[in-house]
Amino acid sequence: MIVAATGWRPVDAALLAVIVVLLLGSGVLALAETSLVRTSRVKARALSDQHRRGARPLARLVEHPERFLNPILLLVLVCQLVSATLVGVLAEQWFGPIGVVIGTVFEVVVIFVVFEAVPKNWAVHNPESAALFSAPLVAALVRFPPVRAASKVLIGLANVIIGRGVSEESSAGNVTESELLAMADVAHAEDVIETEERAFIHSIIDFGDTVVREVMVPRPDMVTAEAEESVSAALRAALVAGYSRLPVYRENIDDVVGIAYAKDLMRAEHNGKGPEPLGEHVRPAHFVPETKRVASMLREMQERKFHLAVVVDEYGGTVGLVTLEDLIEELVGEIVDEYDVEEPLVERLEGGGIVVAGRMPVDDAAELLDAELPEGGWDSVGGLFLDMAGRVPGEGESVDVDGFRLVAERVQGRRIARVRIEPTGRPSRADAAPPAD
Repeated sequence: MIVAATGWRPVDAALLAVIVVLLLGSGVLALAETSLVRTSRVKARALSDQHRRGARPLARLVEHPERFLNPILLLVLVCQLVSATLVGVLAEQWFGPIGVVIGTVFEVVVIFVVFEAVPKNWAVHNPESAALFSAPLVAALVRFPPVRAASKVLIGLANVIIGRGVSEESSAGNVTESELLAMADVAHAEDVIETEERAFIHSIIDFGDTVVREVMVPRPDMVTAEAEESVSAALRAALVAGYSRLPVYRENIDDVVGIAYAKDLMRAEHNGKGPEPLGEHVRPAHFVPETKRVASMLREMQERKFHLAVVVDEYGGTVGLVTLEDLIEELVGEIVDEYDVEEPLVERLEGGGIVVAGRMPVDDAAELLDAELPEGGWDSVGGLFLDMAGRVPGEGESVDVDGFRLVAERVQGRRIARVRIEPTGRPSRADAAPPAD
């Protein structure tokens, strides 16, 4: 054999040992590169809170990925190039000219498959274990003076090429709302969190973008009282409605002068003041714009200790009222006590359809249907129906919107109270049939 003819030299054994060390180092660094890049700051902090071995250096590394990524890439390149060169030298000495071909095949198969693909694939399937294993080693290499100096040079060159602002922005690692929502969806799909927990996370994140107009009791649903009517009459109205607070107005509902508390009216009735005008027994009203964020509305209610506010539009007209319960329901869902007699907001139908209250937000209906509904100057399903129809429909009339048929199940006056939404199987948007002459 050619190998026997050339003989085995001590220097060959040394070169072979160096090749093995370099290849092992290349595999470990390839594993470290994949696992560390795939580890988020949130995950690293969670592992650190669990006091996992290797979690502290891992948390420090992922805070600034640019500090370890360049050194790892450099060391992987050095290991692979040097090992490939040495393999070529040994193959040429052992096998002659054909050794170049043998060395090339060895480099492609062994170096790529065994020391590149295998470690990276294992890190993809076991990112937590791989990151905890490699983090202490990478942290030590990053602190090694020659590696640190080379890293600074590489970062300087990268900043010259891509610009320092891009590097700083990429190292910030900010987590967006959409990423948090996606994380909650993935956690739910993998049975890490329950359906209710996923919905609660979505509600909390969406809470900051919701405005008062979307959660308020609209003007037609408000239960109010005139300032000139008697305390006894207002108390009866409050008891019949089941409310503890009533807005009080003088000329019309746009002229709210205060809030009547049922407990104050009961006290006045007990003291023989039932015939007195209601306007003498009201407390100051709080007014908020319809565009106010519900998050700041909740904080204001907590700080100023009130539970009801009158919602006004840009012209000062009353458009509804918002209560503390409305804000809490935006987070935890509908709160119904034993005295509430209210039909369900949603009824599931066979075939994928639903029946919803006309006041249901369009976004909630779209989520129930797992589809997209048009967005515009309306907030509710009833508003969408009115806009598509161009008029107040009669009961049983329908419109087709983006593959769904909206049917007015119940119309109260000029309001659409219940809407049936059914998939039509074809994307279309048509106006409702014109009213009969």
